[in-house]
Amino acid sequence: MEELSLMIKLSIILLVFLIALYFDLRYQRIPNWLCMITLMTGFIVQSYFSGWAGLLNAFLGAGLALLILFPAFALKMLGAGDVKLMIAIGSFLDVKFLLWSIIYALIAGALTSICLALYKLGWQPFKEILLHYLRCLYLRQFIRPSNQQFLKMKVPYAPALLMGWLWACSQNSDVLWLLSNFRYQLGG
Repeated sequence: MEELSLMIKLSIILLVFLIALYFDLRYQRIPNWLCMITLMTGFIVQSYFSGWAGLLNAFLGAGLALLILFPAFALKMLGAGDVKLMIAIGSFLDVKFLLWSIIYALIAGALTSICLALYKLGWQPFKEILLHYLRCLYLRQFIRPSNQQFLKMKVPYAPALLMGWLWACSQNSDVLWLLSNFRYQLGG
């Protein structure tokens, strides 16, 4: 039963991430309906397979995602859709899995943001902005850069959230056990 529960959760999360990825890359927004349906589904699936403990786990996951990511939204580092998406995804995950997904997503987001900035701005403006922020770190004081292109750049974050979740899946013993068991049943 636990194997089925994990397989259903992972399948739903992957489907939701793929839909969110499409909308974020195409329209630069993640629909509220997707987040709401995912959140409700997380509560239903968790309570169906684990009863009250599952329902509590869904609340903990969603609440923790809100607690961690809302400050990033308030500082305009993440969009509201990204936060709502991870709150909904958090309703499916236990606390440890969620934390690792977010940590890995932040790493992936930093790397994808750097790559996108290099692609859109080119090397010379990117180098100037990087040196400017290093200077700010050294001085321990924020100075608004003269080149505002970097600050105005919108980075779709659903790809980073998906990469973070996949990275967390690749490190999760339950997911690895499920995949090896599935591979064994297929005869490979």
